[in-house]
Amino acid sequence: MPTVHVFARDHINTDEIIPARHLTTDIESELAKYAMEDYDQGFVRRVQAGDIIVAGADFGCGSSREHAVWALRGAGVGAVIAPNFARIFYRNAINNGFLALECEGIVEAFQDRDPAELDLAGGTITNTRTGQTLTFVPVPQFALDVQQAGGWLEYMKEQEGVERRL
Repeated sequence: MPTVHVFARDHINTDEIIPARHLTTDIESELAKYAMEDYDQGFVRRVQAGDIIVAGADFGCGSSREHAVWALRGAGVGAVIAPNFARIFYRNAINNGFLALECEGIVEAFQDRDPAELDLAGGTITNTRTGQTLTFVPVPQFALDVQQAGGWLEYMKEQEGVERRL
């Protein structure tokens, strides 16, 4: 069962997700070492594969960098859930097969390190400590297909005949 890591502040930008001083590589496992470092230095030691970040509004604002998604994914984060996202972060998440789910009231429903149950098919997340269930904005099937493929390029390679043209 995933654990929730709460970053309740609005407008957490890409420089806070992965500081610019660490943008010397595009290797996820290297970027992962510094995920959320300027916001919470202990985050990388606590996060486990499949854990969920719950964040305030406009998550991922600021500079356009795929490194932010790569750092979170590399650290093992399975999804970020926020009331809304900076559009560029949201697109980068989809393109890289990473879940960015929009859900009103999410920050108020969880405390840091609460256990959660995420039901993508049902469009819900449940705080298993309190029993509270929230509904998130449905993920378009296309975005789920890209996520399951592992990202946009992998998705395109799976499509019939595309491999020959790439």
